[in-house]
Amino acid sequence: MSDTIEKVKCLIIGSGPAGYTAAIYAARANMFPVLYQGQQPGGQLTTTNEVENFPGYPDGVTGPEMMVQLQEQAKRFGSDIRDGWATKVDFSGEIHKVWINDTIEIHAETVIISTGATAKYLGLPSEQKYLKLGGGVSACAVCDGFFYRNQEVVIVGAGDSACEEAHYLSNICKKVTMLVRSDKFRASKIMEERVRNTPNIEILLHTETEEVVGDGQVVTAVKAKNRTTGEITEIPATGFFVAIGHKPNTDIFADYLDLDETGYIKNIPGTAKTNVPGVFVGGDAADHVYRQAITAAGTGCMAALDAERYLAAKH
Repeated sequence: MSDTIEKVKCLIIGSGPAGYTAAIYAARANMFPVLYQGQQPGGQLTTTNEVENFPGYPDGVTGPEMMVQLQEQAKRFGSDIRDGWATKVDFSGEIHKVWINDTIEIHAETVIISTGATAKYLGLPSEQKYLKLGGGVSACAVCDGFFYRNQEVVIVGAGDSACEEAHYLSNICKKVTMLVRSDKFRASKIMEERVRNTPNIEILLHTETEEVVGDGQVVTAVKAKNRTTGEITEIPATGFFVAIGHKPNTDIFADYLDLDETGYIKNIPGTAKTNVPGVFVGGDAADHVYRQAITAAGTGCMAALDAERYLAAKH
């Protein structure tokens, strides 16, 4: 551990739309924010090729380009943007202690957590290949479904989120094939009935993904295996959606913050406040419902405003 301790007014842990927006607001309020970008600078949007649903970009924008612009905007107002990630915290006292890369110790009057969540994938080499290429693999139907309008897609998952995303895609795509590994859904009855009653959704039970097939650039089909018979079927598809859940990046906060059963940080409704005074949360670390860039940015703004009011009341 470092012998030197850095004291800051506002520490922002994590980047992405929530972190950068919080930095913009905090800097403009003379809170002199220090932001550590985390292990994936820019967050999940850096893996998104096209963003067409963020207001203010009539022609769309790439995820990485948008993150660079947000970062530059935060820097313009004096935000201190740094490489590195939080490895340990101690929120037991009035001064919030955070360690960066196990070496730098920071004492912060306020902390804004914007560590986001990580989409779970199957881990197939072919899936990862086309995910990296931006060629047809996605973990967000609302973000990317529009690119597959009037096309055929495959979605993997059996819970409420998978059903919701499949139904969303059914309104855009010509056909949606849903792969469910077991003999039944994990979703609520109402969500299961919704997909079962949608004519252009085909449900394949006892079925798992064997391979994502493509031409080297984009997805063209999905090989699916029936777990009972062993039969392999090739399903034509231009899009492959994975809806098996997200893991919030919140493990290091578990000893101090209230988390829900899946690890999302609980905020006081209508605010960005956590159960620890002076610690705030924005973006997908707390949001398991919407998970959009625009909602993340909104809660990043809320976190900075709540932090500014906390400091004003304290001093």
